[in-house]
Amino acid sequence: MSKGVVLVTGASGYIAGFIIKQLLTDGWAVRGTIRNLARADAVRASLGAPDLPLFAVDLGSDDGWEEAMAGCDYVQHIASPIPDREPRDEQDLIRPAREGALRALAAAKGAGVKRVVMTSSMAAIAYGHPEPRPVFDESHWTDPTNPDTYAYIRSKTYAERAARDWMAKYGIGMEFVTINPSAVLGPVLGGDFSPSLEVVKKLLDGALPGLPRLGFAVVDVRDVADLHIRAMTAPAMNNERFIAAGKFMWMGDVADVLKIRLGDRAKRVPTRALPDWLLRIAARFDPTVRMVVPELGKVRECTSAHARAVLGWTPRPEEETIVDCAESLIAHGLVKK
Repeated sequence: MSKGVVLVTGASGYIAGFIIKQLLTDGWAVRGTIRNLARADAVRASLGAPDLPLFAVDLGSDDGWEEAMAGCDYVQHIASPIPDREPRDEQDLIRPAREGALRALAAAKGAGVKRVVMTSSMAAIAYGHPEPRPVFDESHWTDPTNPDTYAYIRSKTYAERAARDWMAKYGIGMEFVTINPSAVLGPVLGGDFSPSLEVVKKLLDGALPGLPRLGFAVVDVRDVADLHIRAMTAPAMNNERFIAAGKFMWMGDVADVLKIRLGDRAKRVPTRALPDWLLRIAARFDPTVRMVVPELGKVRECTSAHARAVLGWTPRPEEETIVDCAESLIAHGLVKK
């Protein structure tokens, strides 16, 4: 007998995949949503879950939500657009992120769901702050009107703000929690992997002539999934917010880990520093690089002390995450030979 029924939106996504696998291992009855059921068999195969019920749901449409939610005890709302380049119109990201969150909440409330756990992001916390920047915690919010932000950052901020406003007005009787991860790395489940892993892939491929002055707090996808599930099952979680992040690392630090731990398999990983001006030139030809140029030289440190104290969350070492990510990319043939 299962512990209960959990709906995971965006079941084909990186974080969602690990949440589904862990929920199934823990004895929950799980169902998922994807945009196109033509991908259903591929999604089930990547998750090793041939009997996983999947429902066609789109963030921009009301269709399918009621059916997907019926009989659910909990919802893990993970689905949100993740771009591989800056969009021409920022509303292409902001609108589905915000409207999808509100559709998920409304459908969950209508179905009598006990609690919704939503994946937000450090993007909703750590941007638009004056120098010197603080060590960010759950009390901080991104200022989406600040030039320090861009479309993806604003989409995550507006979506979480809108969800919390909706809950305050309409969500009585249903609990709501957000998880705010930093840069999510770790192993992959197949060839369709998250853009967040591009940093490790590009280093292994030798796609950059040097190491840019870019940095980020690292967190493992398996630990992010674990935190989502802890936030779903712990008592008295309504209106909580949890940062999922480890230490801040420059790309040079990541490169050092790869060189030391992977030996010859990291032979293409650069060792020299890459001047800012050269990265800006590379950004003209690579839309993924173009997205990160605004982050050159910026340090955004955060603390996950709240998740550790309240939920007993203990993430694995960042170096282990980086090595496991690289090993998995290589094993799946996603790195140049």
